[in-house]
Amino acid sequence: MAAPRNVLRDEENAAEANGTREDHDSPAGKRFKSDRFPLSRWEFAAFFGVFLIFSTGLFCIYLTMPAAEYGKLKLPRTISDLRLLRDSLAMYANDYPVQFILGYCSTYIFMQTFMIPGTIFMSLLAGALFGVVRGLFLVVFNATAGASSCFFLSKLIGRPLVNRLWPEKLRFFQGEIAKRRDKLLNYMLFLRITPSLPNLFINLASPIVDIPFHVFFFATFIGIIPASYITVRAGLALGDLRSVKDLYDFKTLAVLFLIGSVSIVPTLLKRKRIYE
Repeated sequence: MAAPRNVLRDEENAAEANGTREDHDSPAGKRFKSDRFPLSRWEFAAFFGVFLIFSTGLFCIYLTMPAAEYGKLKLPRTISDLRLLRDSLAMYANDYPVQFILGYCSTYIFMQTFMIPGTIFMSLLAGALFGVVRGLFLVVFNATAGASSCFFLSKLIGRPLVNRLWPEKLRFFQGEIAKRRDKLLNYMLFLRITPSLPNLFINLASPIVDIPFHVFFFATFIGIIPASYITVRAGLALGDLRSVKDLYDFKTLAVLFLIGSVSIVPTLLKRKRIYE
């Protein structure tokens, strides 16, 4: 009698296993999986620790700055907000240039590192307060430093986040990088100069698809200069600017794609020689 009882028990266990598997394969099961937070506890703790270090440093910098009208200090979200901020900070930047630049750089790098929207307003502000040459230098320096910090942060905890947010785009990017390993710098320059892929995605996905940091750094430093120049120069005429969308009209985008195309000419010529 023991054998039939064991057979029945095995059949019940198999049925339970099949039911569990069906639950996982069902839409509800898949939805449950997809609803899980993409970061583990250790990854979230690492992210929070880095964020806390940056925040503490930024707060200490603001504490060492001279007294100002802190009520007017806020991140602009519109061109109107940016005009008010420029008017509030113009005298402050002239009287305390070192402290102001230190606070400006820290804020820009913090926003770039932790993917906080609004760095384009910071670039416009640099042009409005410092002119084209100094403003362009500040923007390129801060954008490169912030992108580099974001690169290393993504290398630490970014893989599950990017896989969750942009799975298809990540697979496409990985395939394109694999095809262009021999001319990777040229391809990265093209991506940085042109708006083919969002800079936020490039910053986060680059360490995941094994782009070397020196390639990422030089492509970022050189590739963001054209777009940064356009933005900084537009900051000189904030009164004529109605929206951020006015910065990148068809003519501007065509110029950026033309400049970006120059960077991939060596790759195209090499392919042509291979085929011949």
